Amino acid sequence: MPESTEKKRKTLFNRLRHTYRLTFLNDNTLEEVWHLRFTRMNVLSITGFIFIILVGGSMMLVMFTPLRVLVPGYPTDAMRRQIGITTLRLDSLEYEINLRDKYIHAVNAIILGREPELIDAGAESRPANYDNISFTRSEQDSLLRKQVEEEERFNFVIQSPSSTSLSEEASLSRLHFFKPVEGVVSNKFSLNNNHFGVDLVAASSEVVKSVLDGTVIMSVWTLETGYVIQVQHAANLISIYKHNARPLKKQGDKVKAGDAIAIVGNSGELTTGPHLHFEIWQNGKPVNPEDYIVF
Repeated sequence: MPESTEKKRKTLFNRLRHTYRLTFLNDNTLEEVWHLRFTRMNVLSITGFIFIILVGGSMMLVMFTPLRVLVPGYPTDAMRRQIGITTLRLDSLEYEINLRDKYIHAVNAIILGREPELIDAGAESRPANYDNISFTRSEQDSLLRKQVEEEERFNFVIQSPSSTSLSEEASLSRLHFFKPVEGVVSNKFSLNNNHFGVDLVAASSEVVKSVLDGTVIMSVWTLETGYVIQVQHAANLISIYKHNARPLKKQGDKVKAGDAIAIVGNSGELTTGPHLHFEIWQNGKPVNPEDYIVF
């Protein structure tokens, strides 16, 4: 490299690093008020930085604010929506034109006595081949099965022991009730006294049994009657067991006639000793259990 060129570069670099002083004087007293020292390199750096900030800020403002619609040639929201609608209409129109052309060709072929060409409706209309599908149980499938099983727990379609299911109009006399507990009747059924069942005095450790096949639809604690269990049976029949010491079944459990569902107790405020309050309801009306069960 020539020595003159190298000298010129050093001279230019030195000029950029020369320090300048900008001084502000009081015009009356010529006293220095404020001064600023800078170099040409500082001025170029600050100017470049400010230029980058202004350009970047302007671009961000235009790209991410509604001001971008002011840029010439940039479509507005209404224009973009209209473009989308127009595209869909053009696609539908092209499809309809193709169908019309195929229909016209088929009609012309029929008129001329030739066999028309079959119109290919596309791969969607062809029957799929399901012979080579490999079925594997996935995690989602297991979760779905568990959910369905939980929901089926509350399906109250009860099958009769006989070959034919019982209808809602079936007489209770045709049913064979299992005795709910071994005990003595201390308070009888009475509609006049709003006593819709019978009270059976039994030992506190005696097991309460389901009178028929069914599904537990309620297993809760109440303040007045303590632990209560309700079982849904066929023929729109419900049996109710109150004042239990503790339940042995939960809501949704399937039970058979004679299955243990609770323990005789003295729970609730409306009781004076260990006993079972037992009710039978059919079609929303209470019936006297002693008419169908020998206690």
